[in-house]
Amino acid sequence: MTVLAVVLSAAAFTSVAETHAAEAPRAMHPGEIRLALEKLNVLGRVLYVAAHPDDENTGLISFFANGARYDTAYLSLTRGDGGQNLIGPELGEQLGVIRTQELLEARKIDRGTQFFTRANDFGYSKSVPETLRIWDREKILADVVWTIRKFRPDVIVTRFPADDDKTHGHHTASAQLAQEAFKAAADPTRFPEQLAFVQPWQATRLVWNASSFFFRARNLPFDPTGLIPLEAGGYQPLLGKSFPEISAASRT
Repeated sequence: MTVLAVVLSAAAFTSVAETHAAEAPRAMHPGEIRLALEKLNVLGRVLYVAAHPDDENTGLISFFANGARYDTAYLSLTRGDGGQNLIGPELGEQLGVIRTQELLEARKIDRGTQFFTRANDFGYSKSVPETLRIWDREKILADVVWTIRKFRPDVIVTRFPADDDKTHGHHTASAQLAQEAFKAAADPTRFPEQLAFVQPWQATRLVWNASSFFFRARNLPFDPTGLIPLEAGGYQPLLGKSFPEISAASRT
């Protein structure tokens, strides 16, 4: 897996949901219309994959969607049911409903698309085997494959490395499933029941969204050797906002 280092400047298958709120369309100002038209001339697609609501790098999503003008999506394997709630009584499924809506609203702000799988956020997991056993590995892998075949990304970006045993089991499992789905989505013998609705798809690259924080948190020296640096800061004049401003507003 290629490692992507991002620098932020200050300036199942039928269970996978791409959900659109049933509400009146929001009026777009001229700059937003111009940006939407410009994106029609850009063919790149990026799928960002992680485990929970709030795992996504909104800075990178904002840059891809509004700066590079790629079709950009976030696949959150869970809906955040197992998290804590410090501002209200909702827990479990009720919290999952709230977190789902938070992500849908966030994508309206950073102009990404939101996907989910049927994975249950059952709380903290100490290991990948435990996570994949409770989730049912093949079912969630099928969901990830379905999303890839449906969205057809050129590049898949994972938030976490696939070989990290120092973090939440859900995190590492999300990277391992993305890594496996990268190949499985192109194989017509894998989940052939999906092929009545979508076609096999081979993404061009699979990369890990590394950062200096990951290394500092593990008391490791940050060595950029072999990394692909990406400047994700900057300003979008058509929106009158910088990419960090957009990402701050969409952060859940």
